[in-house]
Amino acid sequence: MHFELISPERVVFAGEVRAVMLPATEGDMTIMPGHESVMVMLNPGVVAVTDSQGHGRSAFVRGGFVEITGSRVSVLAEQALPPEELTRERLDEEIVRLETMREAMRDDRSRWEADFAIGRLEQVKTTLSF
Repeated sequence: MHFELISPERVVFAGEVRAVMLPATEGDMTIMPGHESVMVMLNPGVVAVTDSQGHGRSAFVRGGFVEITGSRVSVLAEQALPPEELTRERLDEEIVRLETMREAMRDDRSRWEADFAIGRLEQVKTTLSF
């Protein structure tokens, strides 16, 4: 199936893949060819793909939207960074940004979503041994 990961600055990856793993707001998802068509929102986290040769690739996404059809997955990310651009400092900046936003939020649901996103970023830091 065709996959593309697009941020406002650039196309991070486009090509044929076997599977895509997404940090969707409904829960982590694995997409394979023939998946039901759906649109989902992304939490901050790591998007991972297995390309047509069986190699894994990944990128950190701040959030965004995904359109899934049986033969195509299109990720429109608020921000997307390939692993070579992901640093402890960038993750820490993102955590501070979310903490600042959380403090300004008045409703419990929005604060919970910010807390969840912060927790995901802390997981990414641990996974990458930062």
